[in-house]
Amino acid sequence: MYAVIGATGNTGRVVAEDLLAAGQPLRVIGRTEDRLAPFVERGAEAAVGDVSDAEFVARACDGVGGVYHLIPPRYDIDLRAWQTEAGKALVAGIRDAGVPYVVNLSSVGAQHHEGTGPIAGLREQEDRFNELTEANVLHLRPGWFMENLYMMLDAIRGMDMLPMPIPGDVPLPMIATRDIGAEAARRLAALDFDGHHIKELLGPRDYTLNEVAAIVGAAIGKPDLPFVTVPEEAAAAGFEQMGVHPATVATFMEMYRGFANGRIVAQEARSAANTTSTTLEEFAAGLAAAYGA
Repeated sequence: MYAVIGATGNTGRVVAEDLLAAGQPLRVIGRTEDRLAPFVERGAEAAVGDVSDAEFVARACDGVGGVYHLIPPRYDIDLRAWQTEAGKALVAGIRDAGVPYVVNLSSVGAQHHEGTGPIAGLREQEDRFNELTEANVLHLRPGWFMENLYMMLDAIRGMDMLPMPIPGDVPLPMIATRDIGAEAARRLAALDFDGHHIKELLGPRDYTLNEVAAIVGAAIGKPDLPFVTVPEEAAAAGFEQMGVHPATVATFMEMYRGFANGRIVAQEARSAANTTSTTLEEFAAGLAAAYGA
């Protein structure tokens, strides 16, 4: 039996789908019964509750041999405070349940404890798991999610540009979450790691945001779409208009600075082991469909 925390999210959904497709017994963990229902229809068990409740997490993970773990993001509250609250409860529950294998979603840049915004919270969660000497833990550190570009579609529609507070010539490892979930599911099914390990996942290649604008623009029918580096104040105002909590906006700005100044970078040399298959050109087809919807 496996358990997937955040089974309705971008990566957790893929982990759950791949494990079910492989015929593995599965328990999906989430906040609402209706969103977990599609997995239950395919034979999974559902555990509905609050992951900031350690007792719930322990019950949800009872009797499982491996867990896919992430801290489900919350943007309507102080994200860093939520990472601490939920992170402690998740580790305590997994410890109390005696789970022997954990695949933990972290991020490129988690070599640092500060100066990286929410990624610092993921590093703190790595540290908590590393104290569980009785569990085998694989920390996956992927690059920038290509799915983040979906949040930029309204800005592209309204401004005819791709705006972010990062220089356009900074190379970033970008990855489709489908590829993260597939790797997590594969490693859980194999249980081929002992002790505590880190693996970066760097996408197909590094992209600059100038390249991203050109690729996305070509896909949506705007071949001249420019990338524009905007001031932090403008980016922060955009997040605030989306309803993001002010403290979370501030931690996002710290993360953007970390990408801009080279603090958030991969530690591994690119190799066949950390390079994934989905290109941004392939991914952009889904962006174009959403843009035209």
